[in-house]
Parts: sequence; C-alpha cells; structure tokens
Amino acid sequence: MRLKDELPVDHHLATVYRWGAALCGCILLVFGCLGFADALSPFDTSGDRIAGMTTNTALSAISVVVGLVLLAGAAVGGNAASTLNLTVGSLFLISGFYHLFVLDRPANFLDFGMTNVMFSFVMGLLVLTFGMYGRVSSKLPHDNPYWRRRHPREAAAESLARRRAAGVLTRGGQATPPALPGTSSPAVPEDPPR
Repeated sequence: MRLKDELPVDHHLATVYRWGAALCGCILLVFGCLGFADALSPFDTSGDRIAGMTTNTALSAISVVVGLVLLAGAAVGGNAASTLNLTVGSLFLISGFYHLFVLDRPANFLDFGMTNVMFSFVMGLLVLTFGMYGRVSSKLPHDNPYWRRRHPREAAAESLARRRAAGVLTRGGQATPPALPGTSSPAVPEDPPR
C-alpha cells in the first residue's frame, strides 16, 4: 500500500497537517525575507539580529527554502504534509543540537546564537507535533486510518461487524438489498444456482 493511500482525502487529520505546515512555513518565510531585506552578507558571523535572532544571508536563504517547502506540503496536504512535517521537524531538532555544540566556534557558519538554538528546538517540536498528530499514539481511535493500517485484522473484523449490524451481508460476505417489509426474502431475487 502506498503512503498516500493510508489517509482518506476528506479525513480531518489532513486539515491539521495542512495548517501546521502552512503556519510553520509562513513563520520561516517571514524570518528569511526579513533577513534579505536587511541586506546581510553571506556567512557573516558579526551578529546581525532579525526578530531577536542572529542571522546571515545563508540562514535567510535556508529559511526561505524550508518555508516554501512547508507551504508546498500544505498545498499538497494529506500524508505528504504529515511526512514532510515529521522530516522538517526532525531536521530542526538536529540543527538545534548541532548549533548548540558549535556556538562561538568557526563551524557556526549560519551565525546561530542561543536564541536561534532555542527557536530551532521550539520550531522543530512544533512542526513534529503537527506531523505526528493523530499518527503516533498508543490510544488512536479505531476509525483512525493509521490504527486501521497497523491493525488490519481487528479493523476488518470491526468493519464486518458494522456491516452485519446494518444487515447488508449474507453468509458469503456479498452485499444484498434489505428484505421486503413483512418478508424474509430480499427485494431482488438471487441468481439461480449453477
């Protein structure tokens, strides 16, 4: 089964993934554009500040690209947005840890300060939360498509029980029309035996 087939198009989780990606993408896009508007130089580590964080042209470019990628994921929606949120959130956390270790060292070519590290952690957790919402939990509801994918036997049994309760199945598992009022025979005659 392909990943995009797990989540129905009209499922409410798709809205959460879409809005999460759009929100985080807009924040990053604004930060990157503010950096470009201040005419920063690439890989400068002099400590220019935008929105309380140090930045340079390279960091602004990365922010704009990641913001546009998240906005594209929001436009696609569904599992693509969820998977993209998970990936970008993980990369933000890795970036936060990396830059925490290279503060005040030559390897800090993106001019991260402690506020940037904290922003990286917060943004990473926010994007990850949007990506994992309804997908990663020990108590997913049984109508959740991810629960159904992980527990196919239980999902099939529940679906069969619901259809039987609705009275639309015969012994062979084939759908039949409901019986005529006052009789036990179906409204449409069955095919004769072969």
